[in-house]
Amino acid sequence: MSIAENLCEVEKRIAAAAKKSGRKREDITLVAVTKTHPAEMMNEAIDLGVTDIGENKPQEVRDKYEFVKPVKWHLIGHLQTNKVKYIIDKVSLIHSVDSIKLMDEIERQAQKHHIIMDILIQVNISGEESKSGIRPEELNLLLSHAGKLNHVKVKGLMTIAPKTDNPEENILHFDNMRQLFVDTSKNICDNVSMQYLSMGMSGDYETAIECGANMVRIGSAVFGARDYSKI
Repeated sequence: MSIAENLCEVEKRIAAAAKKSGRKREDITLVAVTKTHPAEMMNEAIDLGVTDIGENKPQEVRDKYEFVKPVKWHLIGHLQTNKVKYIIDKVSLIHSVDSIKLMDEIERQAQKHHIIMDILIQVNISGEESKSGIRPEELNLLLSHAGKLNHVKVKGLMTIAPKTDNPEENILHFDNMRQLFVDTSKNICDNVSMQYLSMGMSGDYETAIECGANMVRIGSAVFGARDYSKI
């Protein structure tokens, strides 16, 4: 199927899942994940109405940036402190902040560029050792620290659920993440707003939306299989 056909199908499914959860399609932000895909495919998706692009690696943001039409860029993958400088002036939202050290480097680089960087705190809600992200009980510590910063704003939470052939197996994790999001919204620190709950990818985004996600990160369902030889 073409990108246009894939995108049409994804849009239908997002709308249906949003309706099931009592919301509208426009309440959900689709971040089209373009890992390994070339600028030509990214521009085709943008021409079809995609407004938000997600990249896993800072190097891909840096290398593709000048060849891609105007769009909101998201850094969704693990971010090392020494790579922040490559993307700080290019992305709109960093999803994967999981330490005070990383938050402080984003603050330093954002100050240098005279900007305010929006971030999400990545939570390892499933407790998998292979996953990045903080433990839920560490969240208040990071949010409290964010309140001391001038060039970083926390806009919500992000998680990556376990890979599974049955998306319903992740309902518990998505529900727990939604509850953490709601509880945090009731006790907001300075410089923090719970605007985005980023969870759900190509294999489970419908379930994630039904459980409360308002931002989903979808790659292969839009662009097809990735070419990992290009990594």
